[in-house]
Amino acid sequence: MEIGMFHEFQCPRGYSEERAFAESFEQVDAAERWGLDCMWLAELHINPTRSVASAPLAIASAIAARTSRMKIGIAVQVLPLCHPLRIAEEVATVDHISHGRLIFGVGRSGFPRTYMAYGVPYAESQERFAETLEIIRRAWTQPKFSYAGKFHSFTDVHLVPKPYQKPHPPIRVAATSPDTYATVGALGFPIFVAVRLGVLSELAPLIATYHAAWREAGHAGRGEIYLRVPVYVADTPARAHDEPRASIMQFYQDMAAVVAQSANLAGTRAIENRAGRAAHLQSVSYEEALREKVIVGTPDQVVARLRTLQAELGLDGILAEMNCGALIPHQQVLRSLELLCKEVLPQVRN
Repeated sequence: MEIGMFHEFQCPRGYSEERAFAESFEQVDAAERWGLDCMWLAELHINPTRSVASAPLAIASAIAARTSRMKIGIAVQVLPLCHPLRIAEEVATVDHISHGRLIFGVGRSGFPRTYMAYGVPYAESQERFAETLEIIRRAWTQPKFSYAGKFHSFTDVHLVPKPYQKPHPPIRVAATSPDTYATVGALGFPIFVAVRLGVLSELAPLIATYHAAWREAGHAGRGEIYLRVPVYVADTPARAHDEPRASIMQFYQDMAAVVAQSANLAGTRAIENRAGRAAHLQSVSYEEALREKVIVGTPDQVVARLRTLQAELGLDGILAEMNCGALIPHQQVLRSLELLCKEVLPQVRN
C-alpha cells in the first residue's frame, strides 16, 4: 500500500502566510527524511483562513528541488479552470525537475465558489474537464497535434517540453459524485475516493461500479483505488482520541457550511443531495466521525484499520490528511507524521 500525506499548506486564523509556508515545508522535509511514499498537494483558492496552496505546481517544483526520493502528487489540479496547453507545459516541466517523481491527480472540484471567482460556469465543469484532459494527453504524446473542441481549438501545436516520464506522468482522477465512479472506470484511470461528505461504508458499492465500468470498457488489469482520509497517529489511545478532536469537529462544521452554501448554486445536481449532506455534517458526532470518517489511533490501531479497509475496498494507497481542521499544533502534526512513517508504513507497505 502506498502511504502519502495530503497537504493543503494550511493558513488558519492567526497565521501569517510566511508561517504557513515555513511550517508546511518543515513537514515536507520531515516526510522525505522519514520515508513517506508521496506528498500530495491540494489546489485551493480565495480562502485566506484555510490555505495558501493556490499554485500546487509551483509548490511541487519547490518540493522537487529540496527532495530526492519522495514522489510528489497533485490532488487535484482543477482542470476546468486551466488553460490546457499552459498546464501541460508546467506539469511536464515539474516532471523534469523531479526526475520523474510527479503524479498528476486531476478533478473538477466539488464546489462552485472558485468557478465563480474565475468566471467559469460550474455547469460546464464536466465538459471542460473532459476536453482539457484530452488536450493534455495529446500534447504530451504526439509530436504535433491539432484539436477542435467546444472550449479550445489548436492547430499544429508542438508542446515543449515533453514529460520526463513516458508516455507521461501517471494520471489519477478524483470521483466527486456517485456517477463519476463509472465514468472514471470507463476511461481507465486510477481513482481517488474520499468521505468528506459521506461515510466509509458508502464506498464499497461505488467502487464496485468503478470496477464494473473498467471491465466493461475492456481495460487490462485492475483499476487502482486511492483513499483520501483524515489520519491521526499518537503514542497512546487516549492521546489519539483526544488530541485531534477539536480540529476534526471544526473541520466538519466548516465543511457543512461550505456544502450548504453551494447547495442551490447553478451547476450543482440533485443527485449530489448537498442540502442533506450539509445537514448530516452539521450534526455529526465525534464518535460517529471516528467510526465512519477518519482513521485515528496508535500505530497498531491504525495499521489494523488500514488492513481492514484495504481488504474491504481493495485500496492501493491512502492520502492521509494529517491535520484536517487545521487546529492541531505543528509539533503534534510532526509527531503524528513520524509515527505514520516509521511505525505504520513499514507494516502496510507490502
